[in-house]
Amino acid sequence: MSMTPPPGWYRDPSYPLIERWWDGTAWTDHRRQPEVPQPPLTQPESPATGGSGRAKAVALTLAAVVLVASIATGAVLLGRDGGSGDAAAQTTPTGASPTPTPSQTGSPSPSASTSAPSADDPSVVVDELNGITLPLLDGWARPQYVAEDDVVMTTPGTYDCPGDPGLCRHGRVVSRTVTANDEKSPRILAEQDIEDAANSAYDRDLVDSRPYRGIKSHQLVKAGSVAVAGRAGYFVRWKVRTGVGPGGYVESLAFPSSVGSQSLVIVRFAFDAGADGPPLSDMDKITKGIRPLGDADTGGGVGSSIGPSK
Repeated sequence: MSMTPPPGWYRDPSYPLIERWWDGTAWTDHRRQPEVPQPPLTQPESPATGGSGRAKAVALTLAAVVLVASIATGAVLLGRDGGSGDAAAQTTPTGASPTPTPSQTGSPSPSASTSAPSADDPSVVVDELNGITLPLLDGWARPQYVAEDDVVMTTPGTYDCPGDPGLCRHGRVVSRTVTANDEKSPRILAEQDIEDAANSAYDRDLVDSRPYRGIKSHQLVKAGSVAVAGRAGYFVRWKVRTGVGPGGYVESLAFPSSVGSQSLVIVRFAFDAGADGPPLSDMDKITKGIRPLGDADTGGGVGSSIGPSK
């Protein structure tokens, strides 16, 4: 049974000196320099007398892997000549195990520079693509059975939507990289994104249903500069009134990523209003607790000492 590699950073088959993000089904446009140079393969440790037969067998196996990887990389690069389109984006992973292995079809191979995120830490959620971790506060859970892409946490459980039939959640947090435009200002991006964030949460869902019968009005709650993971960001928060139900609060938070090309990242918050919704203060707590991967000491929050965003 063939299994594709899981999402992660892998050597770009079209340019192996950099890493590219594999989302589990296809290559994305996210690239970064390897954090640590990939070490050369060495023979396993063996006694000074020359090692055991098993060690020699392992060494021969490693040499074969290097040869196959070289052939695969050459095949992909040669395939780009005389062809059209991005060869790396057209490749699909093949392999018989969950651990990705090199192949002539351009399957991603694991990189030695891939960070080891604390995915098993119950207090954080790891967003490896954007190079951050987010605090998992009391009353929040990792996403399960969520159709929307890029959801990093939700309130546990569901309830019957008050409008069109379906299941709704009292709160969710989404993290995504901005690739639709070249905007570099966190303020402009947050101001542009907030309407779409509100519509996504409280107007129409992915199947074009209206779980709250649409948004009737909105008002600005607050907006301003904010330090996020040691970088200058900006947020905009709205309160929305829906056709049915208590309405809710939405926020768009924009800041530069700490990995790759430092593209802007958008974190969206959607909290139901009323007694059943999560505390509004959780938006600020989550923002303050965002950290770069591997740096637990670099935080942020409103009022932190950092220059204003553009």
